[in-house]
Amino acid sequence: MHRLEKTIRTQNAAHKTALIPFCTAGYPDPATFWPTLLELDENGADIIEIGVPFSDPVADGPVIEEASRIALQNGVNLRDLLAQLTQNRSLFHADIVLMGYYNPFLQYGLEALGKDLERAGVAGVIVPDLPIDEATPLRSALAPHDIVQIPLVGPNTSKERMERYAKDAAGYVYVVSVMGVTGARKQLPPDIINTLLLAKATFSIPVALGFGLTEPSQLAMLPEAARPDAAIFGSALVQTIAQGRGAKSFMAKWR
Repeated sequence: MHRLEKTIRTQNAAHKTALIPFCTAGYPDPATFWPTLLELDENGADIIEIGVPFSDPVADGPVIEEASRIALQNGVNLRDLLAQLTQNRSLFHADIVLMGYYNPFLQYGLEALGKDLERAGVAGVIVPDLPIDEATPLRSALAPHDIVQIPLVGPNTSKERMERYAKDAAGYVYVVSVMGVTGARKQLPPDIINTLLLAKATFSIPVALGFGLTEPSQLAMLPEAARPDAAIFGSALVQTIAQGRGAKSFMAKWR
C-alpha cells in the first residue's frame, strides 16, 4: 500500500473523510506561503497539494489562475520550491503532492525531478495535461523513488478508460466533479454521483473528489455509497487566503 493510500485509509478507518487542501506555491507571497502550509498541517490536512505555478494553466479557473500569475510574478519556480521543501519537509506531518503541468516537469529533467522530489519528501504528482497514453516517461522516472502519478478522471471518462488508469494506479484517484476548470461552487452536479460510483467500483485505491468543493454539506448530500474517501478543496481555500482570513478558519468547518 502506497503511503498516500495508507494516509487516507487511516482516516476512513476512523470514519472520517481525509482532507486534501490545495494551495499555490508562493501565494499570496513567498514569505507567508510556508506559514500557510504549517497552518494547514496543524489544522487537519492529511495530504497537502501544492500547485506549481505555470503561465498557461488550462485546467484552472480564475482564482487559481490569478494565484499562479502572482506567484510567477514573485519569482516562484519549481526548482526553488523543491529546494525549500527539502529544507522544511521535517516540519510537516501531512503527505505532500505537487500539482502541475507537464512542461515545467519536463524542462526540469525527469530523472533529476524524480531524485529531487524524493529528497523533498514529495509522495505524488498530479499532471492535468498528461494523459495516460503519454505518461510512461514520467511514471518510469518517478517509480524508483516511490512517487506516484495520481490519475484524474471525470464525468466524461468511460468505464474502459477508468479501467486502464486503475490497472497501475496507486495513492488515490482524483475525481473531477465537473468538466471545465477549477472553481468554488455552491452545488455539485447531479451526474457526479454516477461518476463516483463508477470510480469506486473500478479503482481499488481511495477515491478523492475535487473541483468545486466549498462546504462539507456538499458531501453530506451525496448517497453514502457515492461519498468519496477524501475531499480536495482549492479555489475556496485560495480565496480565503487571499482575503487574509487564514487557513485555520477554513479548515475548522471540515474537521
